[in-house]
Amino acid sequence: MINVSRLALRWGALVVFLAVGLFQTGCHSSKIETAKVGSGEPAGTQFASAGSVGDTNIVPRSRSELDRLHVGDVMTIDFSDLPVIVSSREERIKEDGTVTLMEGKSFAAAGKTRGELEREIHDYYVPRFYLKMTVSIRQKDQTQFYYVRGEVKSPARQIYVSRIQLLQAIASAGDFTDFARKQAVLLTRADGQKVTINCLKARKDPRLNLEIFPGDIIDVPRRSIFY
Repeated sequence: MINVSRLALRWGALVVFLAVGLFQTGCHSSKIETAKVGSGEPAGTQFASAGSVGDTNIVPRSRSELDRLHVGDVMTIDFSDLPVIVSSREERIKEDGTVTLMEGKSFAAAGKTRGELEREIHDYYVPRFYLKMTVSIRQKDQTQFYYVRGEVKSPARQIYVSRIQLLQAIASAGDFTDFARKQAVLLTRADGQKVTINCLKARKDPRLNLEIFPGDIIDVPRRSIFY
């Protein structure tokens, strides 16, 4: 009886030891799996659609793009720091994107910033004609617009007054209607670039609430019965 009892105790201890080992192994595996999911590494149950309405890799347009010149823009060009007085010139950018200045020289202006065009004009006339010159370009005050269309309460062009973001621009047009598909708002930039934005996510993620520039078009689509 004594031998049987000792054998039973040994077997019991072995069973407990194995059970504890299996439990610890399971906990360790769970911790590793949790770390993988929380670390942002791809998992079998996770997916992401590149270029989708919730894409956070959208690069906002640079603020300097507001300063770019376009065909039809009217600008005043001042020349200073010269040995003689040179009158300011008011020039409209022609259909071919150029302006013609002193000595009959034409400069490509459309698509450049004012700073870029100022440097180009300066570098042409100095030192070819003058030892020193300062060029300053001022755009004539012109009313600028952005456009909000589709499922908003007051679709229309809106006057661009100051810096504004997507959700505020939509609010300026009366905000969404009850039929708006807020997950797929199409933003078309003045240069033709198109970005689809999930405005529900943009309310929580400022990176998606893109800045709106003059000439931009915001299209809010109508949701179907399946959304």
